[in-house]
Amino acid sequence: MIKRLFYLLLFAPLLVKAHGGEDHGDAKTTSAKTATYFSSEATSDLYELLVKYQPLKPGKEAVIKLYVSNFSSNVPLDSASIQITVSGNPNIKLTVMRLDKGIYEVKGIFPEKKSYNLTVNINSVLGPDLLLITNINVGKELPVDAPTDLHTTRWYSSSWFYGIAGLIAGLGIMFLAMKRTNRKVAATVIIFIFLLPSAVYNSAIAHGGEDHETGGKAGGTMSNTFTVEKESQFLFSIVTQKIVSGNFNQSSQSLGTVVASPQGNAVIQSPQTGKLISIKVNPGQNVAAGQIVATVEQTIDAGTQSSIIAQNSDWRAKRNEVEAQYEAAKIQYNRLKSIEDIAAKKDVTEAKARLQQAEKNRALYQNIPLQKVQAAKYFNLTSPISGVVGNYNYAVGSFINSGETLLQVTNLNKVFVEAQLFANDAAQIKTVEKITAFSNVLNDSTSYSLKLISTAQSVNGDNQSQKVIFEIVNPSSKFKIGENISINIFSKTGSKQIVIPSNAVAEINGKPAVFIKDKAEQYSISFISKGSSNEKFITILKGLEEGERVVTGNVYQMKSIYLNQ
Repeated sequence: MIKRLFYLLLFAPLLVKAHGGEDHGDAKTTSAKTATYFSSEATSDLYELLVKYQPLKPGKEAVIKLYVSNFSSNVPLDSASIQITVSGNPNIKLTVMRLDKGIYEVKGIFPEKKSYNLTVNINSVLGPDLLLITNINVGKELPVDAPTDLHTTRWYSSSWFYGIAGLIAGLGIMFLAMKRTNRKVAATVIIFIFLLPSAVYNSAIAHGGEDHETGGKAGGTMSNTFTVEKESQFLFSIVTQKIVSGNFNQSSQSLGTVVASPQGNAVIQSPQTGKLISIKVNPGQNVAAGQIVATVEQTIDAGTQSSIIAQNSDWRAKRNEVEAQYEAAKIQYNRLKSIEDIAAKKDVTEAKARLQQAEKNRALYQNIPLQKVQAAKYFNLTSPISGVVGNYNYAVGSFINSGETLLQVTNLNKVFVEAQLFANDAAQIKTVEKITAFSNVLNDSTSYSLKLISTAQSVNGDNQSQKVIFEIVNPSSKFKIGENISINIFSKTGSKQIVIPSNAVAEINGKPAVFIKDKAEQYSISFISKGSSNEKFITILKGLEEGERVVTGNVYQMKSIYLNQ
């Protein structure tokens, strides 16, 4: 029994050690992120100026980077005229050189170790302005943060102290208990009663105050404020917009299909059976009304051909008669002309008139045969409207039956839209503020107005929708026949609210949020409560105030920067 107690006492320190020797990696020390440059900024209603520089030495050439951007939109300003002077030190000369769009380099020599103020006279497309950049520190070094020990402990709070003290107390009680009967059993019970609580207590001390969820790192929670350097803002085109209250009109959205107007679509068909012998235009070509698009050779049967031959025989007899009249009139006129001195003037005038009429009849019958044969055998197909030629359904040399379509001509300068509206929208369609649509052309954000042409005369029995027809005002050939587009119907009643573009809202952990620019390189995230919306804008009920600058361009990149902070 004594031997067993001896082994138990040897393992007791291990119980005391329990969790005290664990290494949590970087959890013991931490160091805050030190600044790598000095910066100062100045803003006005037009401009935002930011200067960044490394430690400047007095008496040596100083190099300062100047970032110039639009205060409201954060767009870098190029080709700005900038003059910089040192307030109170007119003898210090500073030169400004453009490095990139919105980025300039300022060089000069500051003679003393102190803080300077720069007066910036700037002029660009936004207009002239005068700004003061303060606290340009010369001779000051960047701060260095020393690591701090997070787990400094006293000797009397050490787990070893409590373990050894518990062991000694247990041994003392054990020897006192050995003087009584059943000394072995009593000693065993007393040792475990006093040693185990000390081991558990010391284990709690060794592990207390740690956060396994964050790995022991300082700043485990994500901050709402984060930094985006100016170079990254310019690189990723981070665009902002100053929030103002405005009138917002509620809108409803519907789906429509583009169809050709009655005067904007023509079907060209062959009126007779024939052979397509030539095509005058190409698909996609613009044609004018009345322009020839194809020529067809008529297929003539035997009966029609015999009729044409008989007609030609009658015509030849008449042509010979006209030719004889012309020759007789010509001879009579020449004879009277030769004896004009003794002939009656009336006879000469009548002979001349007969000759002129005979010449006209002769010329008419000389031209009729070719026109008549051509008209009987060939005919042209012309376009009834101006527009764009579609694809041909037949190739040259193909036979076309009467009534078959050769091609279509479409005029996209006037197109209609068929929309499926339900009862509520259809009832208000005549009293709305405006109706607009957007084309599916890439990078075309133009809003096209719609004009009501016809209301529904019937209801679709399947879904109880009504077909309404609109005309797109000045479509500029941006819409294609059969294209599906979204129609936005705006109500007349509006209210003054805080309105932002819909693309400024991001989803963070399932909650709507926007990014707000606080300073030149400082942004913050604000969770919002959304109100009404339309196809481009959304109202904000809570989370934004008028005058704040909200990120509206490249919001996805801002979201990535925030989540990776």
